Amino acid sequence: MTASTTPPSPPSAEASGFTILCVDDEPNILSALRRLFRPQGYTVRVAGGGAEGLTVIDAERIDLIISDMRMPGMDGAAFLAEACKRQPDAVRLLLTGYADMESTIAAINAGHIARYISKPWNDQDVLLTVREALERRALQREKTRLEALTKAQNEELRSLNASLEQKVEARTAELRGAHEKLKQNFLTSIRVFSNLIELREGAVCGHSRRVADLARKIAVRLGLKPTEVQDVMLAGLLHDVGKIGLPDELLSKPVSHMSGDELGQWRKHPTSGQNALMGLENLRQAAAYIRAHHERWDGQGFPDRLSGLTIPYGARIIAVANDFDGLQIGVLSPRRLKPEEAVTFIQQNRGKRYCPQVVDAFLEIMGTSDPVALAGHEIGTNALRPGMVLARDLVGKDGVMLLAADFVLDENLIRQLRELEASEGSRLTVAIRPPQGA
Repeated sequence: MTASTTPPSPPSAEASGFTILCVDDEPNILSALRRLFRPQGYTVRVAGGGAEGLTVIDAERIDLIISDMRMPGMDGAAFLAEACKRQPDAVRLLLTGYADMESTIAAINAGHIARYISKPWNDQDVLLTVREALERRALQREKTRLEALTKAQNEELRSLNASLEQKVEARTAELRGAHEKLKQNFLTSIRVFSNLIELREGAVCGHSRRVADLARKIAVRLGLKPTEVQDVMLAGLLHDVGKIGLPDELLSKPVSHMSGDELGQWRKHPTSGQNALMGLENLRQAAAYIRAHHERWDGQGFPDRLSGLTIPYGARIIAVANDFDGLQIGVLSPRRLKPEEAVTFIQQNRGKRYCPQVVDAFLEIMGTSDPVALAGHEIGTNALRPGMVLARDLVGKDGVMLLAADFVLDENLIRQLRELEASEGSRLTVAIRPPQGA
């Protein structure tokens, strides 16, 4: 049945683990094939016909099938076609001793047969054919394994990435929240510090907050960066920090009524304020604005007699906001100016005391808001209604700020204010303005 002049090659490492199914109705053919393949390390299964071969296929995985073409009951073409349905990955070879190429080609097409082997065969040719087919089978199996592994690893990596992204987002949100909390705590501390400074100022309590609020609006109008706007606001809140060391009688006296010595002492507060804040990194720029907020555009200010553009931009803004409020509360002169009078004073000193660009931005703000409305009108607690907005900080009789400007009143707050008024036995006067859009 066979023709061989060369001994078979020794089994290769790749041969181990492969199972070959040989199907033929002639026992001597099956014996010859078993003798040929077993020394190569293959596991050999045999079947005497197509039906028996399908039983083997259903029972275990087969890597390569060799079937005879002519068999009773079910020929090789029909068997291999059915085997292709049941184990499509198995390599299929057709063993034929007939020269009927038409039926062989039909069998190859129907069963997706890799090759056909003619009888009588050459052992080495058969071994080589089988080895090459199984090597391709091994490569395909490895490819499938690697693809499955890659898919699984990609899924795992995708899951890890999603989890990592969620963790990064959560951590980023946590850090952002912590940063925002620190920022708010910092600003709150500054406001509290500013309020403590103003406890000594009695009737003018709230001045620093009003200066800070107006300075912030001017800075925004001038297009300053957010960090610069914040520095201006902080400088507004703390611009009078250098007055802490001044005597009480000096703080209560208008600047225009101070003697020469008193004026000299009072004029030290900008440098004292800067020195008090220089140790705080986040307040160094604000401290520079505080030092220069009494400088004048014409060079007649103090402490360094700076002029024009040599004055820090933030300090020029603070100067306008500070004087606008100071004129209304009697800090600069005994007579308190009305809001519209204070606006006129600022306008008249454009290019003299104040930077023209800052004054223009200030006037734009005043032009979009009625100065009288900004100051608000004062009413008693009995006239308060929900939705009213504080025009100025509300300060108790002991100088402690109760509510900040721009606070929107509700029924609960109004009730508490009336109860406080009743418990202290003193009348509270509240400056209110209508809400925006009203």
